Parts: sequence; C-alpha cells; structure tokens
Amino acid sequence: MEVLYFLIPLSLVFVGLGIGVFFWAVKSGQYEDLEGPAHRILFDDDQPAREPEETGETSAQEEDRKNGA
Repeated sequence: MEVLYFLIPLSLVFVGLGIGVFFWAVKSGQYEDLEGPAHRILFDDDQPAREPEETGETSAQEEDRKNGA
C-alpha cells in the first residue's frame, strides 16, 4: 500500500512531461504538414541515380585490384 504514495506522484510527473512534450511539438511545428510526407513518397525522383565514375579500368582490372593480385 505504501508503494502507491510513490507511484501516484510519479505517474503525475510522467503525465505532466507527456503534456509538456506534446505542447512543445505543436509549438515547434511538428504537426504542420501531416499529408506532405505521405504524398511525397508517391512521386518519382526527377534525377536518375548517379552512375559510377569511370576510371578507365576494365572490370577484370578492377577485380584484380580488389583481390590484391
């Protein structure tokens, strides 16, 4: 029964911290654009992926260099 004297104030502190974090998130703009990220994933990138830089080596020479031969 004595543990309730500790747990009830502790839970009130956690509730207060949760409310504080929520109001901080709202004030800092975390909830401004809820649909933007969901729509952004649907669109393709306009720029293609980068091609590997050409070094002038053939693939066999690259394999030899990687293997230490």
